[in-house]
Amino acid sequence: MFANKTLITFLLISSVSIAQSNLEGKVITSNGEDLNCMVGLKGTKFISELDSSGNFKIQNVPTKHYTVNCYCPGQETISNEIDLKAGNNRLDFNIKVMAEDLDEVAIIGTIKETVRAESPIVTDIYDKKYFLKNPSPSIIDVMDRMNGVRPQVNCNVCGTGDIHINGLEGPYTLIVLDGIPIMGGLSSVYGLSGIPAFLLDKIEVTKGPASSIYGSEAVAGVIHAFTKRPNKRPEIHLQSFGTSHGEINTDFGINLKVGKKASVFTSGNYFVMQNKMDHDGDNFTDVPLQNRISMYQKWKIDRKDSRIFTISGRFMNEDRWGGDMNWTPAFRGGDSLYAESIKTKRFELNTAYQLPFKEKFLFLGHVNHHIQDSYYGDTPFDAVQTLTFGQLTWDKSFHRNNLMIGTNVRNVFYNDNTPITTDSLGNNTPLNTFLPGLFVQDEWKINTQNTLLGSARIDYSDVHKFIFTPRLAYMLKFNSKNTLRLHAGTGFRVVNLFSEDHAALTGARKIIIEEELNPERSKSLNASYSNSISIKNKWKIETDVSVFYTYFSNRIAANYDEDPNAIVYRNLKGYAESKGFGVDVKLDYNRQFSFHTGFTFMNVSETENNVETIQMLTERMSGNWTISYSFLKIPLTIDYTGNLVGPMRLPLLSDLDPRPEYSSTYSIQNIQATYTFSEKFVIFGGVKNLLNWTPSKNLPFLISRTNNPFDKEVQYDASGQVLATANNPYGLSFDPSYVYAPNQGIRGFIGFRMMLDYKKKSKVVN
Repeated sequence: MFANKTLITFLLISSVSIAQSNLEGKVITSNGEDLNCMVGLKGTKFISELDSSGNFKIQNVPTKHYTVNCYCPGQETISNEIDLKAGNNRLDFNIKVMAEDLDEVAIIGTIKETVRAESPIVTDIYDKKYFLKNPSPSIIDVMDRMNGVRPQVNCNVCGTGDIHINGLEGPYTLIVLDGIPIMGGLSSVYGLSGIPAFLLDKIEVTKGPASSIYGSEAVAGVIHAFTKRPNKRPEIHLQSFGTSHGEINTDFGINLKVGKKASVFTSGNYFVMQNKMDHDGDNFTDVPLQNRISMYQKWKIDRKDSRIFTISGRFMNEDRWGGDMNWTPAFRGGDSLYAESIKTKRFELNTAYQLPFKEKFLFLGHVNHHIQDSYYGDTPFDAVQTLTFGQLTWDKSFHRNNLMIGTNVRNVFYNDNTPITTDSLGNNTPLNTFLPGLFVQDEWKINTQNTLLGSARIDYSDVHKFIFTPRLAYMLKFNSKNTLRLHAGTGFRVVNLFSEDHAALTGARKIIIEEELNPERSKSLNASYSNSISIKNKWKIETDVSVFYTYFSNRIAANYDEDPNAIVYRNLKGYAESKGFGVDVKLDYNRQFSFHTGFTFMNVSETENNVETIQMLTERMSGNWTISYSFLKIPLTIDYTGNLVGPMRLPLLSDLDPRPEYSSTYSIQNIQATYTFSEKFVIFGGVKNLLNWTPSKNLPFLISRTNNPFDKEVQYDASGQVLATANNPYGLSFDPSYVYAPNQGIRGFIGFRMMLDYKKKSKVVN
């Protein structure tokens, strides 16, 4: 009897052993690259690394249904379902390797799709994964980690700003959204914060003149943002994060298939910050309080021969204020407690339609309506801006040439209650700027090594008549790893006084326009050298070195020094220069570890009557870095990001002003940890501004005379200059223009990303 029981037990143990399964397979990449991947059974400890040939093997696994995850650092995670049977089972994974920057498709330089490595125009590409390394609510907040690009805070009180390229101020940078230029002062000053970072698919940055294609304002360069495309796969994305300062940002995106030929992407963003903070003790808010909602929808219509047809619309409503800590909306517009209260409404409608011809004709259309209701203390600022834009291009390839001919027209209607739209008799005279243009561009691939690109544009203005802007670019590819690019061109900018300087509208300084302002003209030369090497197919190192020079005539100079109570505008009686060089280095190890750093050194100056002065609010040096590491045995990624900005000249109010004339060198650094629970759920958290740096540190004050913002106790001499008195020993008036960086210290943040996918087959997640 005992022997029989022993035999039965042995047979049972043997049968369990026989029921064990083995899973093997191979990870195959689209470009043959070896990736350091991990394959594991979800919810178990069964994990396998790849061997040198890309094979994996997991042994002695109980037979049942599993979800098998294939995780490769820097790539999309793939999940497959499998029912393991006794014995050997096989499951292969095909990984479509995400393109590196040098191989990505770029549009910005030539307004047509081209492989970045084959374009004579230098373009830096940043995808959505790059933005997630330090999550931010809006497009202007993600710009601080792009070499040569710096978001500039222009208002200490209300927190608005613009974007600088190679030291040139915001009005010289053209922002383009899905091929549509975002033009006009209200758009660039108040509109940028309303473009959610969650909405972006990628950003392309080109430095140097692009007026021959884009027209006015593309002098320093172009920032082209692309929104997410409608996806036929039904899915819902949700992202939300909050900080220890009380900021909460929430985004959602929904992709739907509508009928047989349409797909639609709907996105929304809500950002709220209602926590009053005064860490520098001046009784003014350190950062503005905000309440912002933005909605976006894009339709894609399938057409014959894959012709393009998209329609999109966007709405943004924002209410923000900054100022006295005791201020409430009941004090809005009064002169007892000072605050800058800004209410913005913006509506946009866009379309891209490829005409039904054999040749490729593409029409882009855009209209926006922007309403501004603001008070700067007791000074009202009410403005309305309506912009319409249309562009038609013909794209033709023949032999070794890619030819594009296009025409566009834009009209900007602008009206406000300031001297900008008031004639000499005091009558309201809205501005109506009509600017048609015609351009042609040809890219000639001479041979496998040499490519030449030429373009020219002519615009017509009622005030300035014909404006001609040519451009020439040349690329020499020594081999697949080494490339030299030369780029020469001209730029122009039609005057838009509102965008010249936001401080002119804070109520602290008056505007003085000494003459009729002529359009600015520029001539630029850029050169860059790119090198890419690979070591044992594991290490990848990319290096870019560039030099730039821009010469300005008719430069519009905003003079802060002539009168501390005014900003005096006039065309510079001389010239201005921007020159410097930049270095970018990208290092990647098997897509598990990456290091990206860039530094730009520049000198931006104005010369008048043979006297050279450094441009106000412009740094001599800036740099940034991103370091990322992905663990293999746990789905955890660490991102360490930061920037470094050198000193810049700041506006002082008098010889007695105790604040330094130059800012200190500063660095804002951040760290983030991201943990992927599954293909549908990710959490992230970290610390922003690790060093707790703020511009108010080591200063007697950042904003002058916050105790007397309406200048009721200020005394003036016969010439209108502020007198030094017992209660005003430095002879200052209220002025918030001494600003160059955000005044927000260290803060923690935590958030999550979630995706719901109704597709039941293999899942691909970000």
